[in-house]
Amino acid sequence: MNHLPFEVCNLSADKKVLIKTLKTNIKSKAYDMTDMTPEAQFDNFFALFEQPVQFEVQQDRLDQHLRLLQKQYHPDNVAKNLADTKQAQQHSEQASALINQAYQTLSAPDSRASYLLEMAGQAQNLEHSIADLDFLEDAMQMRMDLDDAIIDKDRLVLQQLHPQIVERLIKQSERFSHAYQNKDWQTAIDATQKLKFLVKLNADVTTGLDEVSTAHQADDDDLYV
Repeated sequence: MNHLPFEVCNLSADKKVLIKTLKTNIKSKAYDMTDMTPEAQFDNFFALFEQPVQFEVQQDRLDQHLRLLQKQYHPDNVAKNLADTKQAQQHSEQASALINQAYQTLSAPDSRASYLLEMAGQAQNLEHSIADLDFLEDAMQMRMDLDDAIIDKDRLVLQQLHPQIVERLIKQSERFSHAYQNKDWQTAIDATQKLKFLVKLNADVTTGLDEVSTAHQADDDDLYV
């Protein structure tokens, strides 16, 4: 099942023109993706960013292609193909929304894994609860450590948590990649669920570090008042 960036059947006429324009621009490029069908090249986020359909991505290439797409669909460039300035602005905004959604989806391991499962028609059980009690116990302990560290403004504990979470993210990423390649959908779904939890936890650690650093800076400033 190929995942469409927009549900084409429910699109307005203007959005259908946008999709056609996006497909035409993508189709005009020379792709070296022999593992993808022609239709998939035009209708999924991997094709939009010229990435092979797999879990591993090259972030620097994503970043580079994001800039190229943003330039390509800048209102001034879109206006060259549309006489109506208002319509050009609307198409540019819609394209930017699609491009940003695709970039965010492919950049994060949990959303990238979910997207691959959706493309494979295997995403229906993603919302089920995690059944691995050992993982849940470990994750809950890290969550409690995180909450306590934020309350206590303990920067050291937060800094120690980060590599622990990254280690687990790498493990689940490897599990997903192997399972996806072997079409072991149950393991792939399990790894994706765990990735979602860990990505959220890691984001909360980053936020906690920022908050604690800000609080420490404020305390230091008070010393000089």
